[in-house]
Amino acid sequence: MSDFPLSFTAESLIAEARERTGGLEDFAEPQFLRGLEVFVDSLRDDAMLNATGVQIAKSVAMQHLVNRLNYVNDRKLYPEIARQKIVKPVFIIGFPRTGTTILHDILAQDPANRAPLTWEVMFPSPPPQTATFETDPRIEVCENSFTAVRAAIPQFKAMHPMGAQLSQECVTLMGDAMCTPLFHNQFRVNGYQDWVDYKADFAPVYDFHHKQLQHMQSGHMLDRWVLKTGAHMWGLEHLLATYPDARIVFTQRHPIKSLTSYASLTALVRTLGSDHVDKVEVAADWSVRLKNKLEHVWSVRMAKKYPDAIFLDVLFSDFVQNQFGVVEKIYDAFGLPMSEAGAAAMRKFINENPPGVHGVHRYDPAEYGVRADEVNDIFRSYIERFDLRADA
Repeated sequence: MSDFPLSFTAESLIAEARERTGGLEDFAEPQFLRGLEVFVDSLRDDAMLNATGVQIAKSVAMQHLVNRLNYVNDRKLYPEIARQKIVKPVFIIGFPRTGTTILHDILAQDPANRAPLTWEVMFPSPPPQTATFETDPRIEVCENSFTAVRAAIPQFKAMHPMGAQLSQECVTLMGDAMCTPLFHNQFRVNGYQDWVDYKADFAPVYDFHHKQLQHMQSGHMLDRWVLKTGAHMWGLEHLLATYPDARIVFTQRHPIKSLTSYASLTALVRTLGSDHVDKVEVAADWSVRLKNKLEHVWSVRMAKKYPDAIFLDVLFSDFVQNQFGVVEKIYDAFGLPMSEAGAAAMRKFINENPPGVHGVHRYDPAEYGVRADEVNDIFRSYIERFDLRADA
């Protein structure tokens, strides 16, 4: 139960979102509303929210409701959105804390690569336009929204940089489908995450993801999309059904480090809205869920139902030793041309963002109850598959 009673229900959130959007009604498909109901129930039953947590949870839900209504309405207003083609998008997928964020940020520096930026994901309507992509007033509004978070948990920037014009990941876009592992990172919503893990249908999630990319590229597009999130492990088969020509980078790292790092990030974020954060529980809970999803990913890959997709595995240890070398490997594997300007921009970003530039993320496995022998046992098949023992 929450320490502080919820000030909202699923029905009241829907009514308020419709009022905020001037009476828009169409959410497009029923699972979105089911996800909202399960999320609100889990906030009430599982999250142990304090007063601030209730406010944050309402704000999170409202943002996604309003976005959803605007996405659907904009598609009716601007017919060019539905005509957009998504061709050979590049996806970075991996266990949390395996270098996916910095790799995504590096690739986003290439002028040929189109990454979703935080401001346009937060405020997608109306569709962003090339002429104002660097000056849109939504950028400042988005940037200002991080002030409170930076003040409350200043150490977060060492774990995950925030900024309106930084690339954003698909796990946030999936919130607009109300089916995303992100919510269980932000709040202790075990019941909701069980629904995401075992009951939710990811087909409509990727149908809407496709619509979101169409929306964003309708007014501003480059040569190709570069996208990322570990949450694609949940619905990889649906990603491939939606984007059968996808180019997919899988980042691999020994779980003893990535699991502890992710548990520390999750525990820190949850302290914003709850006075009851059990670090050991966080690590144990996510270890089981992530192990199941790693095996799911492997089964989908081994089925080889999408011959036009290309997969590339990248070891975190190789990436740390030579970031640009890994970038070159990705371009070669996917047959992507690299211009001199693109190479220079990516090298410049790498040089200006060495490890620790935003602070050092320190964590101790013992603090989270993470034991090497247990992790090696739980993730044995994964560790052996990619020969990650030395990485430990």
